[in-house]
Amino acid sequence: MGCYDCCMRCLGGIPYCSLVATLLCFSGIALFCGCGHQALTETERLIETYFARNLQDYITLAYIIQYFQYVIYGLASFFFLYCIVLLAEGFYTTSVAKQTFGEFRSTMCGRCLSSSFIVVTYVLAVLWLMVFAFSALPVYFFYNMSATCHTIDILTETPASINQLCVDARQYGLLPWNAVPGKACGITLSTVCKTREYQMTYDLYIAAFAGAGITLLALVHCSLHLAVNQVYLRKLRHRAKEESRGHNLFGRLQRDRGGTLYSPYPANPPDIS
Repeated sequence: MGCYDCCMRCLGGIPYCSLVATLLCFSGIALFCGCGHQALTETERLIETYFARNLQDYITLAYIIQYFQYVIYGLASFFFLYCIVLLAEGFYTTSVAKQTFGEFRSTMCGRCLSSSFIVVTYVLAVLWLMVFAFSALPVYFFYNMSATCHTIDILTETPASINQLCVDARQYGLLPWNAVPGKACGITLSTVCKTREYQMTYDLYIAAFAGAGITLLALVHCSLHLAVNQVYLRKLRHRAKEESRGHNLFGRLQRDRGGTLYSPYPANPPDIS
């Protein structure tokens, strides 16, 4: 076998669908965890600087942010290992590799393991759908804040009642109702929106939201690929059983005929004319 044939044989055994799903999952998790962690840190800084004056007003929020950052560490570690396992499962069960590197083989343990991966990936996709929806909440909050700031900038040319345009962090559950001031209004709010911290936090939440969407797409793609691959392997197993049954029947006929197979009709039929 030449070098070209050997390279084509190796490339033919790569599970490209599993590889694409793994790369999508890696990139989505990296984007979600990295940007989400930094966005939570910047959010705490914004709340401390512009929406609360007393430490006791945002101490609970600080603990919640710290808790979510630890959850992000766990998610990054878990999905890093799980994506590697899914890629290994793709290399093991891909039909291309089975057809390229040898005769089809399947064991009960391997089939149970593949079915377990399908169920676990599907459950993770459903759970991650909730994470995807939850990550849209801070984007919605900052979008409303940006829209309010844009309205204030328009009304500054004709100042009438811009101080009535406010963003209240207490309404979103970020601060208790007795927090002071708890909200930013008018020119103060417009100044907050123009700060570098606000723009960076907004962009980080958008990136984290996009990362959650990419991860959800990767999980759905991986679960569908594993399910289709399982169905295809089941067809191959059924075909292998049919071929084995045909070979056994052929061998039985050979033994019954004394080692040779011949037609039951005479070679030279009698002349009936």
